[in-house]
Amino acid sequence: MDWKREYHFLMAHFLELDDNNIVIRGIVVHNDELLIDGVENEQKGIDFCVAHYGGRWIQTSYNANFRKNYGGVGWTYDESRDAFIEPKSNCHKEESLNEETCQWTCSNADHDIKVS
Repeated sequence: MDWKREYHFLMAHFLELDDNNIVIRGIVVHNDELLIDGVENEQKGIDFCVAHYGGRWIQTSYNANFRKNYGGVGWTYDESRDAFIEPKSNCHKEESLNEETCQWTCSNADHDIKVS
């Protein structure tokens, strides 16, 4: 296993949310801080973040194994979907949210990026 994969394997990613569920910063926490009887526990990680940094925290998945997407600064956490949703791009009102992936799609083909 290369060092980058090993690094992400040993680390959990947590995001701080503001009052509107917008991500304002992210940190990585060693998995040892999350373990209860050898099993990773999200609440223990949240408690660690709150104890060290204050605020309101939630875990995100580097591999998007849960919460649909790997969240980042400026993204929104949607509690009802239990998903991170990136900000809309500059696609005006033609952009819609794919409910399955929680990613924005644009119905205007002229807005697609074309690589030649």
